[in-house]
Amino acid sequence: MPELHLPLYIYPFFFIVALLYSSVGHGGASGYLALFAIFGIVSPAVAPIALALNIIVASTSFLIYRHSGYFSFGLLLPFIVSSIPAAFFGGWIRITDELFAVMLGLVLLFTGVRLLLFRKVEQKVNVSVKTIWMLGIPIGLVLGGIAGMIGIGGGVFLSPVILLLGWADVKRTAAVSSAFIVLNSISGLTGHIVRGNVYFEPLLIIGGVVIAGGLLGSYLGAKRVSQGQLQTALGIVLVIASLKLFF
Repeated sequence: MPELHLPLYIYPFFFIVALLYSSVGHGGASGYLALFAIFGIVSPAVAPIALALNIIVASTSFLIYRHSGYFSFGLLLPFIVSSIPAAFFGGWIRITDELFAVMLGLVLLFTGVRLLLFRKVEQKVNVSVKTIWMLGIPIGLVLGGIAGMIGIGGGVFLSPVILLLGWADVKRTAAVSSAFIVLNSISGLTGHIVRGNVYFEPLLIIGGVVIAGGLLGSYLGAKRVSQGQLQTALGIVLVIASLKLFF
């Protein structure tokens, strides 16, 4: 596997991405992959790096949101029953650079548009456990497979699904999504390790940077700091990265 030479000026961007994503309970993998794409590094080799960074940041978010009392294991369970094995299988599958670029471009475009257009939805009441299980298992299966292949945790997809269905408010959604991201990222990363698609050297510096960003972002998110303008800026960056991949 070729060495990854990252310019020094790229590291502050990793800090910013970790801060923004962790503030809403996400690990930031789609943001890290967008940075790699913007700087011309588009290869399945970056997927396990993004997954490892995802684990670091999303774990921080999960601990802070759980400590604040927002986590619901009952809401998480139906999704991870199918997503964890699907994420491992997705990470184990070998895909070409071209297919990776197309899939990543679509994920970044969806994520960017979602950040730009998606707004808070009112939570429903008295949602049956049966309904959550019936929809949660197939949703988790699809999101887990995509997560493993591309190198994301799937939270950028799970969050809008939970909110649109009205199963939780924003804070509880962030808590559940962070746990979902950690578990899927571990499973997907294991799949990449099994097939030998791992390059961890860049994590020494990037890991420290995203830990700092993740801690600050999680703290700000749990304290209910408004992120409307930051969300818009991040959405624009992701859309630009997706267009770069396509064109």
